[in-house]
Amino acid sequence: MTKRRNAGFASRRRGGALLASGAVLGGLALLNGVLARRAERRNPPSGRFIEVDGVRLHYIDRGTGSAVVLLHGNAVSGDDFATSSLLERVAREHRVIVFDRPGFGQSERPRGRVWAAQAQAELIHKALVQLGVRQAVVVGHSWGAIVALSLALNHPDDAAGLVLLAGYYFATLRPDVLLVSLGAVPIVGDVLRFTVLPLLGALLMPLFKRQIFAPGKPTRRFKSEYSEAMTLRPSEIRAISQDTAAMLPSVTALRRHYDDIAVPTAILAAGGDKVVGRRQAERLHKAIPGSSLQFIDGVGHMLHHIAPLRVLEAIRAVARPNLEMPLAAD
Repeated sequence: MTKRRNAGFASRRRGGALLASGAVLGGLALLNGVLARRAERRNPPSGRFIEVDGVRLHYIDRGTGSAVVLLHGNAVSGDDFATSSLLERVAREHRVIVFDRPGFGQSERPRGRVWAAQAQAELIHKALVQLGVRQAVVVGHSWGAIVALSLALNHPDDAAGLVLLAGYYFATLRPDVLLVSLGAVPIVGDVLRFTVLPLLGALLMPLFKRQIFAPGKPTRRFKSEYSEAMTLRPSEIRAISQDTAAMLPSVTALRRHYDDIAVPTAILAAGGDKVVGRRQAERLHKAIPGSSLQFIDGVGHMLHHIAPLRVLEAIRAVARPNLEMPLAAD
């Protein structure tokens, strides 16, 4: 009798613990859903929408002249180019199209597709065709640089040149990839994204900001305009996690074809980058015939925030390769 009574008590305790855990997870999911909707109300779309292959993409289209396309990195959106002032600077001389890549900012990321860099490049290219954009200079920062490379390789006639900023181009051992990729795991990732990952992301956000700007500090404008709440939405955590998981396979598939790139290519890297080592840029420079390589000393991964005029200078040089372009001072 005593053993039965103890077993029943233990069973009730386990059941109570499961119910309590379920209630906590349910409460977190409800809270994160409310916070996500609030973030979207407070950060309405700043551009327009276009539907491509059933995907609703958000984009900004400004300026006139020859086209420049800006592709953002992971854990930010197209608004990052506005925050860095690069968008407004380039728009004085060119027509600039800035996309929120699938799942980031205001753009959708449908399920049931593998959103590797090659797939994102195809989607962006089809959007550009719909917008009547041909022969664009494609600028990619960080993860966006992989998409830019894919676009130039698959559609060389529609890429006038490449400007690659602080990109990751060759597979290396990255322990951080395993942690960030958790949100991409089917079922388990869905539970985590709606419950504990937004909380964990909020706790780690100060470290994240320090790391991407180290050895410097985040700019005043980044501090005031970067929306943590938008980044910590479950939908955007899914995009961040999936892009992180797809990073190594994407660059592994691309690396065999870097020497096929025949458009003018400028590679810019940050001398103090704590996210991507300088060896990445050096190897890509050797792999792409005729490419140029610049290291900007004393800045970190978000080099376009600290040295936007150096980036503008590179865009000018690629857009008009036969002209002597004066150096721009930051």
